[in-house]
Amino acid sequence: MDQYAVFGHPIAHSRSPEIHAWFAAQTHQALEYRAILAPLDDFEGCASAFFAAGGCGANVTVPFKLDALVFCDQLSQRARLAGAVNTLWKDAQGQMHGDNTDGIGLVRDITQQLGVNLAGQRVLLLGAGGAARGAIEPLLKAGVRHLTIANRTLSKAQQLITLFHGVESPAGRQASSWEGLMGEQFDLVINATSASLQGELPPLPEDLFAPQSLAYDMMYAAQPTPFMRWAHQQGAARVADGLGMLVEQAAEAFFLWRGVRPPTAELVHSLRQHMAHTAKVE
Repeated sequence: MDQYAVFGHPIAHSRSPEIHAWFAAQTHQALEYRAILAPLDDFEGCASAFFAAGGCGANVTVPFKLDALVFCDQLSQRARLAGAVNTLWKDAQGQMHGDNTDGIGLVRDITQQLGVNLAGQRVLLLGAGGAARGAIEPLLKAGVRHLTIANRTLSKAQQLITLFHGVESPAGRQASSWEGLMGEQFDLVINATSASLQGELPPLPEDLFAPQSLAYDMMYAAQPTPFMRWAHQQGAARVADGLGMLVEQAAEAFFLWRGVRPPTAELVHSLRQHMAHTAKVE
């Protein structure tokens, strides 16, 4: 049976084996998918051993997405611009290919699961790290009207604006500090910072949310994140977390490997119910 895996450290918490097993069952694909705890100092050796033993493809999570980038022989444009790889596969000639499906997973969750048309939207992307970088090209290609990248350190946001200057899109683009957002309003605000992991919030000004706006946190949990709670209090019409993004980025990887696009809506709903039940039990 074809072998797939996810590499990470830690990895026991990963939902990827559950997600891909569900995809395989729904699309009648014969494959096995497992989680591999890679040594922090030897991702290359661990991944090489997996593919040498006949592995067909793999996902890569924290902290190895940069290691995976240099592990590849061929990179997609998405991976080059994101500066990170989360999906690997080997072709018939033995060449290792790398892609980044995080950003397209975000866009598909927003447009397909949440039903938001991104065309013409004023979008605020919070953060200038790897999560934000992976989202920029797919957002621009989705036809947003204007993209603002805001970060605590303004120069890092400016670097991202420069990096993605060559991506064809009619969207206006600007960098901002937290303070520079004062007086601005947005249709979509995406939290790509790691603040939710620490139960914190970026120091954002009030009145960021336009009517009918969506506040989206790339993090996910059984309960609304601090950003989601704050956005609701500030008047965001809708709030969402990144569980759908997790499923959609996995679906894109599955499509790259198998040539079949699995359904996702039912799985997102099932995972949400499971998380809520587990939280009540605990």
